[in-house]
Amino acid sequence: MALSCSLSSSVGVPYRALSCVWKANFERCKAPNKILCSAHNDKNRFVGIGVGFVAAWMVGLTALNADATRIEYYATVGDPPCELNYVKSGLGYCDVAEGFGDEAPLGELINIHYTARFADGIVFDSSYKRGRPLTMRIGVGKVIRGLDQGILGGEGVPPMRIGGKRKLMIPPLLAYGPEPAGCFSGDCNIPGNATLLYDIKFVGLYSGNAK
Repeated sequence: MALSCSLSSSVGVPYRALSCVWKANFERCKAPNKILCSAHNDKNRFVGIGVGFVAAWMVGLTALNADATRIEYYATVGDPPCELNYVKSGLGYCDVAEGFGDEAPLGELINIHYTARFADGIVFDSSYKRGRPLTMRIGVGKVIRGLDQGILGGEGVPPMRIGGKRKLMIPPLLAYGPEPAGCFSGDCNIPGNATLLYDIKFVGLYSGNAK
C-alpha cells in the first residue's frame, strides 16, 4: 500500500504512511474528528509520478526555448559585418536574409526581434534578452526615424518583408540626436550624438491589427 496526504484543495502529496483531509478550520490534525484518514493503493503513487514527470518536462521545454532565444541573440551580435549601402538620409543598411512574406503596412503594428549596439559594438538593448519580440507601430513617428526608414523603406531603402533580417547603421540625426536618451534617475543609457547599429528580424504582423 502507498499512502498520501491531501489538503482541502484535494491535491494529493506523497507523505509517509497516512492520508489526511484537513478540515476548513486549518487547525492542527490532533484529534480524530479533525481528519479523515484512509490508505490508497499503488495506482495513486504512479499517477503522482506521472504528473511530476509532465511538470518536469514542461519546465525543461521552457528552459530549452530560453536557451534557443539566447543562442539567437548571441548569433546576431556575432554576425560578420556586411557591406552597408548608404542612402541620402545617411542611413546604412544591408540584408543578411531577404524576407519571404508581406511588407510592413504603413501605420500598422508589427513584431520584430532586434539587437541594438553602439558603434563600438557594445550591446545596450535586445528583445532576445527579454525572450519576446517588440511590437511597434511602423512609419508614423512612434520609433526613431532610422528604424521607420530601415524597416518600412523609402528614399532608396527597399522595404523589409516578413522573415527578413537586416542590419542598420543609424546616424545621430535619424536616432536620438544631440540629447541623451533612455534616462532614469539621472543615468542615461544612450549618450548624445550616438550612432546606433541594429540587427533587425521582421517576425510578422501583430495579430491584434484591425481587419
